[in-house]
Amino acid sequence: MDLRFTPEETAFRDEVRAFLRTALPEPIRRKMVEGRRLAKDDLLSWQRILNDKGWAVPHWPVEWGGTGWSPVCEYIYREELQQAPAPDPLPFGVNMVGPVIIAFGSEAQKRRFLPRIANLDDWWCQGFSEPEAGSDLASLRTAARRDGDHYVVNGQKTWTTLAQYADWIFCLVRTNPAAKKQEGISFLLIDMKTPGITVRPITTIDGGKEVNEVFFDDVRVPMENRVGAENKGWDYTKFLLGNERTGIARVGVSKARLRRLREIAALERLGDKPLIEDERFRIKIAALEVELKALEMTQLRVVAAERRNGNRPDPKSSILKIKGSEIQQAVSELLMEAIGPYALPDHVPHEQDERWNEPPVGPDWAAGLAAQYFNMRKVSIYGGSNEIQKNIIAKAILGL
Repeated sequence: MDLRFTPEETAFRDEVRAFLRTALPEPIRRKMVEGRRLAKDDLLSWQRILNDKGWAVPHWPVEWGGTGWSPVCEYIYREELQQAPAPDPLPFGVNMVGPVIIAFGSEAQKRRFLPRIANLDDWWCQGFSEPEAGSDLASLRTAARRDGDHYVVNGQKTWTTLAQYADWIFCLVRTNPAAKKQEGISFLLIDMKTPGITVRPITTIDGGKEVNEVFFDDVRVPMENRVGAENKGWDYTKFLLGNERTGIARVGVSKARLRRLREIAALERLGDKPLIEDERFRIKIAALEVELKALEMTQLRVVAAERRNGNRPDPKSSILKIKGSEIQQAVSELLMEAIGPYALPDHVPHEQDERWNEPPVGPDWAAGLAAQYFNMRKVSIYGGSNEIQKNIIAKAILGL
């Protein structure tokens, strides 16, 4: 298999790089480099820049704003976006609910939601996990019973990322409690302004409030907001998760962070030589670079297979998810080692903290990296935990 880019693909890569150099606002790029949290307005403005260019939803059908690019060009675009580094378009709309609506939604749903997702006029969040239904998602208990032309929803979702900003939430709900757990689930689109919805923030280990609990108390949802057939939501969820895992390797992100690691390790340290001159530390970096190159080759093989198989999700994406998350966590660990004592977990005040106006301990560039390390603990869990991915590999690839 020839994994080299064609001259046309190389020219496309140059075009993407040139656009990112001129279009990405410098304050956003600097936050990305330093590992700082982006504000809501940062994500809004950047996605709208991409949408004006026609690049916010490149993998969608052309009729709904897609580009018609090949899988290889989509891969190049995603990697260059991550290496810039620039924010990815908000994934809950662009990569999750959008493709589900395209594949299984009604024409009215497509016309209503898809243009607004592309331009981030509607901010979406994901209502899947529950306190007792995480990795075993099919055990969810949030219930929806019919009442005329509405569903009445009661229950709780948790770990709902950025729900504090959301206009809409796509939810898995149980519509047939008597059926087997995978067979009684439906996929609903719920307006977050509906009476009966309560959002409560969860403070995470890095001190941030990125995730939330969402409570539903007699929330009335029009039946027209159900995607596809009743009790078929699990099929749509498998489709969604397969698409999510293909891009979850985040090769470009790891490349950008390895470059940042080398820059920090080359800095002078008080009373000692730069860490990059330590042979043992260089060996750690080299080992990660080898693993990242192997991951990149594997992802290119998956991309090539997608091109042959009509862009259908490939179970090998579970391999990308496992190794990609492990490499992201390993890079964050080396960054912690490189910044030394400034990696203390509580030296960075957060916006919600009364110490917000106090200067951080140590250099500014260390602040975001310390918090980033703790935030990265989640990547081996979301999108289906790595243990679940190993089960998928055993069944779908190894036939065990």
